[in-house]
Amino acid sequence: MDCRFLWRMPMRVRAVALVLAAALPHVRAADAGATPPGSDAASCRNVDDAAARLACYDRAFGRGPAPSVPPPPATASASTANASPPSLFDERWDLDGRHPGELFFPRAYKPVYVLPLTWTDRVNTAPSSPSPGHSLAQPVVLRPVEVKYQLSLKAKLWDGVLGTPLRLWGGYTQSSRWQVFNGVESRPFRETNYEPELILAWPLERQLLGWRLRQLSLTLNHQSNGRSLPLSRSWNRLIGEAALERGSWTLQLRPWWRLKERPTDDDNPDIEDHVGRGEVLLTGKLGRSTVAVQLRHSLRGGRRAHGSAQLEWSYPIDGALHGYAQWFSGDGESLIDYNHRQNKIGIGLSIVDWR
Repeated sequence: MDCRFLWRMPMRVRAVALVLAAALPHVRAADAGATPPGSDAASCRNVDDAAARLACYDRAFGRGPAPSVPPPPATASASTANASPPSLFDERWDLDGRHPGELFFPRAYKPVYVLPLTWTDRVNTAPSSPSPGHSLAQPVVLRPVEVKYQLSLKAKLWDGVLGTPLRLWGGYTQSSRWQVFNGVESRPFRETNYEPELILAWPLERQLLGWRLRQLSLTLNHQSNGRSLPLSRSWNRLIGEAALERGSWTLQLRPWWRLKERPTDDDNPDIEDHVGRGEVLLTGKLGRSTVAVQLRHSLRGGRRAHGSAQLEWSYPIDGALHGYAQWFSGDGESLIDYNHRQNKIGIGLSIVDWR
């Protein structure tokens, strides 16, 4: 303010101007940090607790509490992480629905292995069948030691068949016996079995005699060796199955019914009396090892009473790689040997075991 102009004013006007000039800075400061009536923001600085100090400032400046925000819903991954771990059948057959809609996605089915060394106590040098034209006239030269390997996959084809809980699966298994040590006969593949399947499965959760009944299924199964006469062997079956589990053990009960063929097309009319009319498969954990026992029988007496037993053992080596051993005794180790009794043992490696 120009002081010379101020002193030219009348005495009363000059006094009012001086009072206003002195009060103006204080008015501006009060406007910048004004507090609501009845509150004192300056006193909040003396509150030691951080939460209480913030509440004091909120009251001083008239700010209400922030609206509560509900926590976000748990995501699918979080709920899955907190859920119980899948059981053995859950992993292989998606019984708990953790992977809906994964159609045509290949999954493990039966064991996948290679046995570089297998040995049999009885070589089948003259395969035969009661069907005319299905027996060798001259024996072949075979070694008791050979290589055996198996590949097996399955995939879900239809989830919720016609709006029901049923699921349709497709499966394929191939096993080969290779006379790699038989240089005299140019190391031939002695036998390869092809086994495509269609499986209609019904997931369940029931208690049965202390076991959990997890699945009932009906399978259309074809098995053949793809060879011409006199070594052609094949058959078709409907296989029922009840799958149960208890802890780390699983039990599969599998009766089957052969689909009859015309006598002129039947490569092996008595195959049920040798390979059997059903099987029981028990698998489980013994420490870190996995063991499997497979039993088959013809369910007939007298001369028609035949069957087999197979024992498998595996032990983890690294990742999916396992040491693997297999012992078989009885009829039907392969289709060409369906009516040939033998004891066979092999050692090697596997990447998929029974579950």
